[in-house]
Amino acid sequence: MAKNLVIVESPAKAKTIEKYLGKDFTVKSSYGHIRDLASKNISVDVENNFEPIYEISSDKKKLVKELKGLADKAETIWLATDEDREGEAISWHLKEALDLKDGKTKRITFNEITKPAILKAIDSPRDIDSQLVDAQQARRILDRLVGFELSPVLWKKVKPSLSAGRVQSVAVRLIVEREKEIQNFKAESSYRIVAIFETPEGKHFRSVLNSRIKTEKEAKEFLELCKQAYFKVNKIDKKPAKRSPASPFTTSTLQQEASRKLGFSVSRTMSVAQKLYESGRITYMRTDSVNLSDTAMGAIQSEIVKSYGEDYSNPRKFVTKSKGAQEAHEAIRPTNFADHSIDGESAESRLYELIWKRTVASQMSDALLEKSTLHVDTPKEKLKFQTKGELVKFDGFLKLYIEGNDDENVEEEGGVLPNVEEGDALSYKKIEATERFTHHPPRYTEASLVKKLEELGIGRPSTYAPTISTVQKRGYVEKPEREGKERKYQNLVMEGSDIKSETLTEITGAEKSKLAPTDIGIVVTDFLVENFGKILDYGFTASVEKEFDDIAQGLKNWTEMIRSFYSPFHESVEDTLENSERAKGERLLGEDPKSGKNVYARIGRFGPMIQIGEQEDEEKPKFASLRKNQSIQTISLEEALELFKLPRTLGEFEGQEVSAAIGRFGPYVRHGKMFVSLKDVDPLDVTLEQAIELIKEKIEADKNKYINTFDNDGTEIQVLNGRYGPYIKVGRKNYKIPKDKVAEDLSMEDCIEIINTAPAKKGRKK
Repeated sequence: MAKNLVIVESPAKAKTIEKYLGKDFTVKSSYGHIRDLASKNISVDVENNFEPIYEISSDKKKLVKELKGLADKAETIWLATDEDREGEAISWHLKEALDLKDGKTKRITFNEITKPAILKAIDSPRDIDSQLVDAQQARRILDRLVGFELSPVLWKKVKPSLSAGRVQSVAVRLIVEREKEIQNFKAESSYRIVAIFETPEGKHFRSVLNSRIKTEKEAKEFLELCKQAYFKVNKIDKKPAKRSPASPFTTSTLQQEASRKLGFSVSRTMSVAQKLYESGRITYMRTDSVNLSDTAMGAIQSEIVKSYGEDYSNPRKFVTKSKGAQEAHEAIRPTNFADHSIDGESAESRLYELIWKRTVASQMSDALLEKSTLHVDTPKEKLKFQTKGELVKFDGFLKLYIEGNDDENVEEEGGVLPNVEEGDALSYKKIEATERFTHHPPRYTEASLVKKLEELGIGRPSTYAPTISTVQKRGYVEKPEREGKERKYQNLVMEGSDIKSETLTEITGAEKSKLAPTDIGIVVTDFLVENFGKILDYGFTASVEKEFDDIAQGLKNWTEMIRSFYSPFHESVEDTLENSERAKGERLLGEDPKSGKNVYARIGRFGPMIQIGEQEDEEKPKFASLRKNQSIQTISLEEALELFKLPRTLGEFEGQEVSAAIGRFGPYVRHGKMFVSLKDVDPLDVTLEQAIELIKEKIEADKNKYINTFDNDGTEIQVLNGRYGPYIKVGRKNYKIPKDKVAEDLSMEDCIEIINTAPAKKGRKK
């Protein structure tokens, strides 16, 4: 047995560290947290100073026993979990659960998994930082209190099975408020005028009017004036400019740039970055610091001079702007700058290259530019045609890296001005006035939502990815694919003395990977804002985040912080349960022309639906579920009434009726007792031919499902192929087949033995 036991939180990290330590060290992984608040009940003793009740996770009991055995035999235990609050808490839980003694337990941290960093950490151990642990405990306990108390309110007042979270609900509020801005937005049109001029040498260049013209009538009048106008180059402005590189990556900026340039979701970025960190390729990936160590800066400078020359090197220190930057000591950077790229999985090599370029570019020279604007007077005094150019005199960091942009409507400047002098006469080849429309505020992408949360001071590097994943898993936010709608616009073209007017069409509103609230997300948010305004207040949520930082620095006691939050919050919960109305998100659409009854769009027990009639009517109301991409916020009366055409009979197949409908779990086709889900076809559009094809596919799939069937005194025992492999089914009960058994070879006696020896299933948790 080795004298030293090193415990880290991930197997990949353990594998990398093991390479750097000698035979006297055994490196083991805890596979993340081994302990958490007990899942049964609230597990926080509110009456006893918010004492947490922890339990070892059921899937970790065997591992804890193994680690305890190794720890008892080792002379020294090194807790080498991550250096942030979460990592500190994992080390503390390990110490408590394994009953490690102070004298033989040492805490070490490192910002990168390289041999020098590991050996340096071993040479400078410390004790567990109780303040960091308190900050993590405070967050965990507060989030449990909020979730545990708010969720039952939602079950009673909105819909069963809902849940709420302190930070997640605030993130959903941002998305809901943006959606409401979009719904209330009224697009306004104006005319953008572009001229194609010809120089004395016969060269053509493009020029844009410096102001939009409001109406088609005014645009026509302007073009008429231009017919007889004498155009010349009125003025050319040239001025030097410089562009500086962006700072090295923090967690938030890495998530944003990986989204823009690689198309990664926030959670994928963090998953890939974790692998790069654990394999020793990059420094720790949860950080809000833009600082680079002196060693790193020296290595970068050497690489720049070697690869690009002395002129391209310009070492600079960046200052962290984030007020609560407590999480780590360095920005995200490569550990070895000589590796411009790495072999391995595509995602890892692409993200590594992005990090390498951004870090190295941050230490390169400014780009030196010449920005120029060419002005051409028009018959209207304040209106001028302008051509903007940008000439790169020295590319500097641009040789390596250009930062991405979130603004979809930015018109890029670029190119070189035409070869003309002030006073040169110009003739127009074409002047075009095109109707353009104002844009509604853009929906958030995952990356732009992270940016907004960071601006508001909500969340920290370790919380962005789980927050965004959680709100989507809970069904409050989705990423619908919008095909866009056709829109007409006017276009006026003047060539010579003729002005031609035409009506053209364009597709507007097409979107992919944008975050939008679901109906239930909107109703829950409105209810929480109305009844728990303080909890969902951006400033208040940011101030709570700041208090966690204060606890981490020893400036505040964690139990006092929770008490000041919990008391008024608990009162609000009790008041809301007793006095608030049930939230249905109900919207009256109009009257049903057939029955004369009211038609409502609202949230029902199983989600968004349309209701015809009142609950108290003698004749029961009719209900219909909404189709994909429909919302109770925007559905019209006509669209709602269409839903009552379902179920829709399509015809017959093999002597049985085929119909299409929408059920609790979405649209489907029915054939006798068989139900087939409709994935890509609308139930109002699906044809009999399409339905028959789906039915045949289901019949074929069901054939492959059955491996064997036995009759045991009238009880049917089935051996089936399932989603997770073969299993045994008796009535409504399913039984796992042991790994050492082959499903196809099982006899009825084998099946009965497996059924009789199967462990009793645990009851479902409420």
